[in-house]
Amino acid sequence: MTPQPAEMLAQFVGQDIVLDVVSSYVYVGTLIEYDIHYLIMTNADVHDLRDTNTTRELYVLEARRHGVSVNRLRVLVRLDQVVSISALADVRE
Repeated sequence: MTPQPAEMLAQFVGQDIVLDVVSSYVYVGTLIEYDIHYLIMTNADVHDLRDTNTTRELYVLEARRHGVSVNRLRVLVRLDQVVSISALADVRE
């Protein structure tokens, strides 16, 4: 049987995750909860890739190597804007 979306998200609760979204932003932080509209993260880095010359992949790799540069204590991200979710620990060089 195929897991339901809520079951798939539950595996990430309490972990540092990477959210790729449809805009030029990337989010890295700890997923603490979610509902049908939002993912809620703490100790997050909300980064606008237009503010830097680096690629999304290199930015996320640096977060994996050096830790999350926290600039938000709490952030809600609209679930309908998320393209992908992965554990930060799954980021590979």
